[in-house]
Amino acid sequence: MICLNNYETIYILKPDVTDNINLSLVKHYKTLLKQKGAINIIIQHRGRRHLSYNIFHYYDGIYVQMNYQANGNLVKSLEKSMRFNENIVRYLTVKHDNLHSMNIY
Repeated sequence: MICLNNYETIYILKPDVTDNINLSLVKHYKTLLKQKGAINIIIQHRGRRHLSYNIFHYYDGIYVQMNYQANGNLVKSLEKSMRFNENIVRYLTVKHDNLHSMNIY
C-alpha cells in the first residue's frame, strides 16, 4: 500500500491573467493531480491580493490554493509544471502532518 501524504500547494498568478486562463490552469492542475494518483482534491480561489513585495514588477497576484493527498513524486512533477508556466509567478507546496495522529485539544 502506497502511503499518501497531505499537501497544500498555493500558486500565485500574474494579476493580468484572465478568468478563462485562470480556470483553464485550475482544470489542468486538477487533471494532472488525478492522473498522477492524488485523491481528496480541494481547490479554492483566494482571489486577487496585494503582494508583500513586488515580484517581476507585479504588486498584486491571483492566489489559488490546492489541498490533496498524494505521494512525493507527484509534488515534484506538479512543481516542475508550474516552474515552466509563464502565468505563475510563485508557488509553494507544504506537507501537512496527518491530523489523525496529532493530539488536538
